[in-house]
Amino acid sequence: MLTLLAKLFNALNSESSTRQISLAIALGFIVGLSPLLTLHNIAFIFVVLFLRVNIGGFIVAWGFFKGLSYLLSSLIVTVGESLLTAKSLHPLFDALYQSSLFKIGHLHHTYTLGALVLGCLLAVPLYYLSNFLIEKYRLHIKAFFEKFRIVKALKASKFYCIYSHVSGQGEL
Repeated sequence: MLTLLAKLFNALNSESSTRQISLAIALGFIVGLSPLLTLHNIAFIFVVLFLRVNIGGFIVAWGFFKGLSYLLSSLIVTVGESLLTAKSLHPLFDALYQSSLFKIGHLHHTYTLGALVLGCLLAVPLYYLSNFLIEKYRLHIKAFFEKFRIVKALKASKFYCIYSHVSGQGEL
């Protein structure tokens, strides 16, 4: 737990671009909402590995949004069910169901389709929101909190020792 928090703070305080961290959060959102072993999740993981995104931020976002997906499961199923039962989309899904790739991707399941659609739709606003929040954090909040005595005391604790080890600033 402390290591994941240290990785999150390491990502926020690193020299990485805010766009890289925001993209990692948005991609972690998409992968975290849907079931783990789906074709589109594997494709998004390859995208994460090929693009310059913060891997630590992606893993933390993935874990966080995987937990959040259990709370949003009824909404995800509702979105998937409404798409699969829409009369105007029946010819499209009938044609897609004839392809093996659609079957392997499990997009005929309400939860998988709903998670993919909801994840892709909400990933764009999440990207911009997280980019804005990270910029504000780096400009105002980080400098504000470093002035407090408790922060100075925390820097002497085991948590800061783990944080500095993860960030490469020191040894354990």
